[in-house]
Amino acid sequence: MPVEQQQGQQSAEQNQAPSEAPVQPRLDEDSPRKRPRNPRRRRTIRFVILALVVVAAIVAIPVYAYYSVRESTDDAQIDGHVVPISPRIAGTIISVLVKDNQPVKAGQELVRLDPADYQVAFEQAQAQLASSQANTSESQENVPITSINTLSQVSTTGTQVDEARAAVASAQQAIDAARARLNSANASLVEKQANYAKAQKDLARMKDLVEKDEISKQEYDAAVAAAEANSAQVQTANADIVEAQHNVDQAIAQQNQSKARLATTMVQQRQSEQVRARQEAVSQARFKQAQAQGQQRQADLDLAKLNLEYTVLKAPVDGVVSRKTAEPGMQVSPGQQIMALVPLDDVWVTANFKETQLKKMRVGQKVDIEVDTYGSSRKYRGHIDSIAAASGARFSLLPPENATGNYVKVVQRVPVKILLEPGENRDHLLLPGMSVTPTVLLNSSNDRSS
Repeated sequence: MPVEQQQGQQSAEQNQAPSEAPVQPRLDEDSPRKRPRNPRRRRTIRFVILALVVVAAIVAIPVYAYYSVRESTDDAQIDGHVVPISPRIAGTIISVLVKDNQPVKAGQELVRLDPADYQVAFEQAQAQLASSQANTSESQENVPITSINTLSQVSTTGTQVDEARAAVASAQQAIDAARARLNSANASLVEKQANYAKAQKDLARMKDLVEKDEISKQEYDAAVAAAEANSAQVQTANADIVEAQHNVDQAIAQQNQSKARLATTMVQQRQSEQVRARQEAVSQARFKQAQAQGQQRQADLDLAKLNLEYTVLKAPVDGVVSRKTAEPGMQVSPGQQIMALVPLDDVWVTANFKETQLKKMRVGQKVDIEVDTYGSSRKYRGHIDSIAAASGARFSLLPPENATGNYVKVVQRVPVKILLEPGENRDHLLLPGMSVTPTVLLNSSNDRSS
């Protein structure tokens, strides 16, 4: 009961029964007694609380300042290239020249295949190339020979055409001469016929005179002889006309024959010109075909040479041999992986930061890298090279599909590629797959982004 109520009850009782003695309140033996408060203790408690707040603020401010400019994740690992080694041809392994986890240099021999079949193919390709080159040389020589032969044929037919034209002209001249002789023979016949008619008239007059003895027998005989001579000359003139006409006909026939020969030679000339073009085209085509075949044979030889070289598998890069399955006597096929090379010179860090951590991240910012294998005793330095274009979930085999309406928001992780600074992995202690913890310094310069 409160003290005020107790005092009120006591005053009421005193007013009601003043003769009675005052009754003292009875305290329960089990109830705790009140202790008086200590003001000094209260001040001490307040001072301690204030001191703790100040200390917490002093500690929290640098801690906040430290972590507010840093983003870190333990979902990160060392990444690197894995170069598969596989044969480019089929064959049988005759020797394996490396072991698992052995460092090798670029160009170092790794595996050898049986080269017997490919050596035979290479020699066969060489022989075929030599034969093709001989055919090409022959075809090349035939090109000018064909051109010369066809040109000679065209020239010969041209000469024949000229000769035929000359023969036609000569025949025309012979026709003109024969016609001139025919005209001359006709004129001579007319003259001789006139002389013959005059001789006959003279003979008839002489016959009357000789019968009258007015002229002598000798004069009459001379007139008879003259008449007979004129008759013979008429016959000779007729024969000359016939001969001249025959000569004209013969000259015309020769001209027709020369014209026919001219037409024939002109046709032969055109044919020889056409044949020349075709033969030269065929010759050029055969030469080009031989050249193409030679190129094909050269390509076959180059392929056979490459296949022969492919019987020796060499390291394409510096690295360490891993996952070796090659063994002597093993049959391999093109593309079959028989080992892998891991180049330790080219490694980087793939860190999967939460999307909420990417707000201030930029390309080029510095990164401190702690490797789980070596602990905090050694840290590596690097910088952000690039940020992935999508979250890791988008690149997974079965990306989440939220179109069903059962969407639940989940903080996604985005891969960030971090490159080591030059010389950081000089001792090649960083191996692909190692877990690391990168810390991005958000307030560092990002001039590498340019």
